[in-house]
Amino acid sequence: MPISLHNEAAIVGVGTTPFSKKSGVSELSLAAQSVRAACEDAGIDPGEIDGLVSFTLDSSDEIEVARAVGAADLTFFSKVNYGGGAAVGTIAQAAMAVATGQATTVVCYRALNGRSGQRMGQGVSGNLLTSDIIHWSWYMVYGMLIPGSWVAMIAHKYMHEYGVTREDLGRVALAQRAFAQTNPRAFAYGKPLTMQQYLDSALLAHPLCLYDFCQETDGGCAIVVTSAERARALSRPSAVIRGVAQASTRGQEQMTSFYRDDLKSLPEMELAAQRVYAMSGLGPDDIDAACLYDAFTCEVIMQLESFQFCGRGEARDMVRDGVLEADGRLPNNTHGGLLSEGYIHGMNNIAEGVRLIRGESTGQPKKSVEHVLVSSGVGVPTGALILGAQ
Repeated sequence: MPISLHNEAAIVGVGTTPFSKKSGVSELSLAAQSVRAACEDAGIDPGEIDGLVSFTLDSSDEIEVARAVGAADLTFFSKVNYGGGAAVGTIAQAAMAVATGQATTVVCYRALNGRSGQRMGQGVSGNLLTSDIIHWSWYMVYGMLIPGSWVAMIAHKYMHEYGVTREDLGRVALAQRAFAQTNPRAFAYGKPLTMQQYLDSALLAHPLCLYDFCQETDGGCAIVVTSAERARALSRPSAVIRGVAQASTRGQEQMTSFYRDDLKSLPEMELAAQRVYAMSGLGPDDIDAACLYDAFTCEVIMQLESFQFCGRGEARDMVRDGVLEADGRLPNNTHGGLLSEGYIHGMNNIAEGVRLIRGESTGQPKKSVEHVLVSSGVGVPTGALILGAQ
């Protein structure tokens, strides 16, 4: 029988560096700092690490990180592609390694100087010919040079079809900004946002304004994964991986799948939802809180439909009813998320999912949180993760 990843592995430690606009250190330093912090959180020595997983975009090779933190001999290492779509994929790789005996203690990490170094929001260039550059070239001639402009096209279609307004996008931004006010790690800590400020901000790619875009951040985040059995022996509470899945569907491009018949849905997210619910044996009614990938506000609204919290075109009403807020049905990104905490390509959203299960979030909901849903990047090959209490 095939090995199921249901309840086979657990996250036992999370670690982050400070989030800033100018770290003043190398990306390798950020990686090492976050990995050591995650080990300290888990109560293990870095010398126990025998597996490392990161992003193809990460500039710090596994062997350099291993040497910097004093890891053991490595028996497993891999990298996952597609930017923010890789976040949950790193956890899937780690869980598979643990479940199959390839490694015992795997750390997933992402470290970047995303503001003082290479900025994701500056767009693309043709200096290095890749398959992505080839398909992006069809859109660049029309001025669609940055991720925000690509996403705006999907957002415009979706909003027009279902009557979603800029105020609805603003409600997502304000909900997460409110959570950031209780999170000292967040870049937006101490910077509350009003609806009028949101509406008055500059339109960067119609209909998206400044506050619809995620942060550009210097920082690192690391996650320690080990077996569920070993997790029970450690002193810190763990978050068991109930289900984890990666997904990409036909017609997929990187954020520019404009040739699909339907631009009003997220097929890769729908597939991720089907797979993670099936593996976990859970459904949307079992999810108490979420960390939905939020590079842009519109993506959060669309994911409510992808993960079956409502029907097609109904997410607008859920957001208006306060579903994403602290006392709502589905408190979302209780740390502020990529919009208001920092942009570590979604790894910090996974870390927050663990804190929610532990009951340690700075935005911890008053209601009991037994299961948390975390998603990866939107519009790219992606993934979904459900965490539960040990």
